[in-house]
Amino acid sequence: MKATNKRETILHVAKELIAVNGFHGTTMAMIADKAGIATGTIYRYFTGKDELINELHRELNDRLLRSLMQDYPLGEPMHERFLYIGRYFVHYCLAAPFDFSFLEQFHNSPYGVAYRRELVSNEKTRGPIDELLDEAAREGIIKTLPRTVLTALIFGPLIGVIRDHILGFNRLDEETISRTAEACWDAIRI
Repeated sequence: MKATNKRETILHVAKELIAVNGFHGTTMAMIADKAGIATGTIYRYFTGKDELINELHRELNDRLLRSLMQDYPLGEPMHERFLYIGRYFVHYCLAAPFDFSFLEQFHNSPYGVAYRRELVSNEKTRGPIDELLDEAAREGIIKTLPRTVLTALIFGPLIGVIRDHILGFNRLDEETISRTAEACWDAIRI
């Protein structure tokens, strides 16, 4: 197995194990065993479990953003761009439930708290949703609320319906996904 393949295998296996067992229920030995490598091999790529978790989050987040931007309707009306982001986020998470589970656990853990603190203090780390919200605020078409509240009003409901779909509590079809994204828009617009 090549070095980059080992690293990718470690990250892939860690994601799946953490998605199922959580951060504390997943040991480096479990990751190594499932990856078919010696536990010490992990430490050739990562200084420890914290670095592995943070790097996995970074890679999953980057993958989601790159994928989102491939067909992002730049130049379309703001409402259409917002709905695209909402629908795309739901479809992406449904197609990659281990990614979703890992990211949800990450953001509801001390890792996620540290990450969000860094995001809030670093204006350079901005994505399409930030740009869209900035534009909407300049045009005066969204509620005057802190960015963290706006983000919660957008992604909180989306994450909830994704989780409930994965758990079998609801069934997300195209109409429901579109109406949910529209409801998120309604929650923030004036």
